[in-house]
Amino acid sequence: MNDEPTHTTGRPGGGTDRSPSLTCLVTGATGYIGGRLVPELLDAGHRVRCLARTPHKLRDQPWADRVEIVQGDVTDAGSVARAMAGVDVAYYLVHALGTGRSFEETDRTAARIFGERARAAHVGRIVYLGGLTPEGVPERELSPHLRSRAEVGRVLLDSGVPTAVLRAAVIIGSGSASFEMLRYLTERLPVMVTPRWVHTLIQPIAVRDVLRILVGCATLPADVNRTFDIGGPEVLTYLEMMQRHAAVAGLPRRLIVPVPVLTPGLSSHWVGIVTPVPASIARPLTESLRHEVVCREHDIERYVPSPPGHPLPFDRAVALALQRVRDAQVTTRWSSASVPGAPSDPLPTDPDWAGGSLYTDVRERETDAAPEALWQVIEGIGGENGWYSFPLAWAVRGWLDRLVGGVGLRRGRRDARRLRVGDSLDFWRVEEIERGRLLRLRAEMRLPGLAWLEMRVETPGEGGAGGVPVLYRQRAVFHPRGLLGHLYWWSVSPFHAVVFGGMARNIVRAADRAPDNSPARDGGGGPADRAVPALGGAPEHRPSGGGRRPEDG
Repeated sequence: MNDEPTHTTGRPGGGTDRSPSLTCLVTGATGYIGGRLVPELLDAGHRVRCLARTPHKLRDQPWADRVEIVQGDVTDAGSVARAMAGVDVAYYLVHALGTGRSFEETDRTAARIFGERARAAHVGRIVYLGGLTPEGVPERELSPHLRSRAEVGRVLLDSGVPTAVLRAAVIIGSGSASFEMLRYLTERLPVMVTPRWVHTLIQPIAVRDVLRILVGCATLPADVNRTFDIGGPEVLTYLEMMQRHAAVAGLPRRLIVPVPVLTPGLSSHWVGIVTPVPASIARPLTESLRHEVVCREHDIERYVPSPPGHPLPFDRAVALALQRVRDAQVTTRWSSASVPGAPSDPLPTDPDWAGGSLYTDVRERETDAAPEALWQVIEGIGGENGWYSFPLAWAVRGWLDRLVGGVGLRRGRRDARRLRVGDSLDFWRVEEIERGRLLRLRAEMRLPGLAWLEMRVETPGEGGAGGVPVLYRQRAVFHPRGLLGHLYWWSVSPFHAVVFGGMARNIVRAADRAPDNSPARDGGGGPADRAVPALGGAPEHRPSGGGRRPEDG
């Protein structure tokens, strides 16, 4: 948003005043909107505190050393109270969607705690980003997603703290779930059969306008306690959005045939097959499109006036988002937030872990490549680069994960070259990264247990041509859950030599072939792949006991 002046806020009737420096609490800083809002608040001259369940995930954010981080959860009144101390404005940017059938109750409880703790701490304002609900539709007929968003807004408005509830429909920005769904449907399917909701009227809004309004709401007058509908300048059908996306992307006009038989459930599975957005996330998005979502008022303009050229037209918002994707400058994605229900247990320590059975598969290979070249290959793994072994096996595993409701293998990467803690990486998430030395990934596919994959660069001496060889060390770790977990490990272990062995071998070969290294070895001339088994060939089993930012688009 560097095309606009900072440190200013709108006055009713227009004009600007220099913003006071406020202390802002941001929840959901590991998510799509929260991760983009934090630097905008900092650039506006505010102090920022983040409430995060796993503060470690914020460590590699470029703004991490400029904020205060409090560990906690919105459902824990004690941690929320600690986070609220001394806060002027509290941003509520979390929801429990996808955490199970009781997600509406979880949302209700969390909102109540947040409002109560804010009132007790004398917080001056709450700002909440919710969903735009259709006019004239009884709440009981809304999707659970929209119904819960509306209820959270009411709870916060009734909290006794002045609250601004912003209601948006489809947010257009690089990496947003709505934009990714639109982009992949349009780009991958020149001809498509679609559900009736492609004719639903929608008022999309660019992510940079959402962020601009969120920042502006920090300085709303104290007597403002209400909802605001926020949207772009155009009302379009989803069909029109797809056709115009195709035009902006330079694609031929799409042939789209709506049919009445695709229910929201079937639609979500269809979206899950065609796009990287899994059915569990696609379903609330498609259900929200059953009804018209158009702004009924534009009162936010009285308090946060739009600068020239804003709100952005749809085509401009799409063009900016596509440019960010092409330039690999997507700062946050829909997958930035943790997958609901994903495990958070730490990696078992070795050898003193005492939590039960633990299976490992270790592969080591020496290379004359420079450590930097080997690390470059490791950090670039996944996404378009793949996993360096048996692509069909990885693809099948991804499809199987999709079939059982998992994220599958197509989330890709946020950045093609650089990873940071908390990034999603296909069906993994980056749990730890020591640049140049260690990359640890945690599995987020559906498994009967917990799984990790580690890749290390070990340098006993100076690597590179003529030096002591560098060691590549790869370790897969699996903690089974019940009998099914043990059966799963033993059923897939025969394929490990191909999958994990081939992975280690090809990663080293890729490093050897880097421009600054010596020519690549042929297939039979390199050091042997050294599996480290226990008891003569079976994978090791340890029993328990003893052991300046670009513009937003």
